Amino acid sequence: MQHPLRGLSIVRIGAAAAMIAFSAPFALAQQDAVVATVNGEPITETDLVLAMADLNEQFAQLPEAQRRAAALSAVIEIRLLAAEAEKAGLADGDEFARRMALLRQRALHSAYIDKEVAARVTDEAVRARYDKQVAETPPTNEVRARHIIVETEEEAKAIIAELDAGGDFEAIAKEKSKDGAAAQGGDLGYFGPGRMVPEFEQAAFALDVGAYSKEPVKTQFGWHVIKVEDKRIQQPPAFDQVAEQFRSILLRENYFAKVTELREAATVEIADPALKDALEPAEGGEDANQ
Repeated sequence: MQHPLRGLSIVRIGAAAAMIAFSAPFALAQQDAVVATVNGEPITETDLVLAMADLNEQFAQLPEAQRRAAALSAVIEIRLLAAEAEKAGLADGDEFARRMALLRQRALHSAYIDKEVAARVTDEAVRARYDKQVAETPPTNEVRARHIIVETEEEAKAIIAELDAGGDFEAIAKEKSKDGAAAQGGDLGYFGPGRMVPEFEQAAFALDVGAYSKEPVKTQFGWHVIKVEDKRIQQPPAFDQVAEQFRSILLRENYFAKVTELREAATVEIADPALKDALEPAEGGEDANQ
């Protein structure tokens, strides 16, 4: 039977196995205990922590014990194959030296982001950015509406006549509406601009609270009778719900601000005309290595 962790260990490693030590951010173990040996060479807790950092995104949902086992399996396989590569002379030559230089530069790139860029994205900075965004966002109205949707205009007009005669909107919706909201009496909850198709949205926002449409509203889905239950100012999402999104925004902004500063101070000459033409339109884009 295949070992249950077999295959997990080499995901995201492959030809880039050496990058296992270059993920950022990561935390080194305070006590560098030996957790295993490969042909007498120790694998330490630090090695395991670094490997877990590389596997973490893929296996974040696994219990820690399984993630540790997957990381250890990856390190063992890397050590064994690296030793074979040494025996075969694959570490010799200019190509390998250039590859190692690039890996070192990428490691320094990640370390700089961790120590100099991400470190500035404090909890206070994230909260301040959230508060600024909320303060600068214009207030937006939203409505809570119900609807009854049917296939023909005649059916919709008949429902309006029933409502005019004192019919209960929720009861009629449960009986006659053709969509999933029928079970909730046609309740669509609160929605703001841009959430519904234009014809429906325009009709809903034009109604007063407690009123229903006196003419059927046609959309691509059918014929609607709409009732507005409430109107209010749309509330911003709670800070805790969006804190990580704002943290990511700040991280990207700090990163690109630093890159822009360094590029403006550097002398970068692109000798290949095709590369130069292809790169210039994308100069403002996101760095794939972030």
